[in-house]
Amino acid sequence: MRRPLLSLVMAGVVTASVAAVGLVAAPGVSTAKVAEPLYISMGDSYSVGYQNPTLGNTTGFTGYVAKEKKLQLENFGCGGATTTSLFTQIGCSPANSAATDAVAYPSTDQVDAVLAYIAQPANFGKVQLITVSISGNDVTACASNANPLPCVQAAQATIETNVGSLVTQLDTALTTNGDTAAHIVGITYPDVILVDYVMPVGLTNPVLAALSKVAFDSFINPALNTEYTSVARGAFVNVTTARSGMAKIGADTGSFDLTSGAYTGPMSNLIGFGKVPAPVAEVCKLTWYCDATNFGDIHANSKGYSFIGKLIVAELAKL
Repeated sequence: MRRPLLSLVMAGVVTASVAAVGLVAAPGVSTAKVAEPLYISMGDSYSVGYQNPTLGNTTGFTGYVAKEKKLQLENFGCGGATTTSLFTQIGCSPANSAATDAVAYPSTDQVDAVLAYIAQPANFGKVQLITVSISGNDVTACASNANPLPCVQAAQATIETNVGSLVTQLDTALTTNGDTAAHIVGITYPDVILVDYVMPVGLTNPVLAALSKVAFDSFINPALNTEYTSVARGAFVNVTTARSGMAKIGADTGSFDLTSGAYTGPMSNLIGFGKVPAPVAEVCKLTWYCDATNFGDIHANSKGYSFIGKLIVAELAKL
């Protein structure tokens, strides 16, 4: 049975254990020695680098960025998070954190935990970067609709409101705490539903693949871009339209017919399938969604997380 849009998503499928090292003083957490500069990660399972534990460990894109930029990573992310639960869910279970740099916040929500951390006197002026991965779980239910676009469009309003509030609060906190050089970088996701163009064999749905591209390109990503760039320190990394060959980064030049799902544009070889639309092949390279054993797992593989990390580092170089 095929998996629905982002169904395994950053929702409660996270089962990896957490090694809670370097815990810091969000409300209810003991204080540990803080190095500088600091990198805060927020969001859902992508923000903690989740993948099925049977596939091996990954440090996620945050580990890549922290290493490249020589930053101390403090990860507040929580698998299954939505743009609403960031403000309302108290705490995050160790199973849903899954990050080796996890910060525990048992008595508050993710947003307030981050704001409290930024405001600690010991961290004054030390935060250099905040990355946010959120909104995928906001559109999960839309996959069950024959035409998911009206549902995604409705979710767009909530995404805009919540992400806009998040960015404003983070920007104010950083300004108040003297983090003048800090950046807030939001990301989006690989469009795994494009793989419905070729999988599962015998149950392909190229029309859904075509509609998923519209959902990201016309609703989700424009909303995220608008909100993340609403402050001077904000930036947005469009993972959906990036290409894993760094020299080829840019929007896909092909197009899907929304009635038939037929694709016109660049093609790539995909083992077991031959020539397929280039963006479909890219998703298969960067995630587990096309894997015969793990089909439907929307999470990035190690290559995919490293790719996202590279995109963030490249964006930071522009700022």
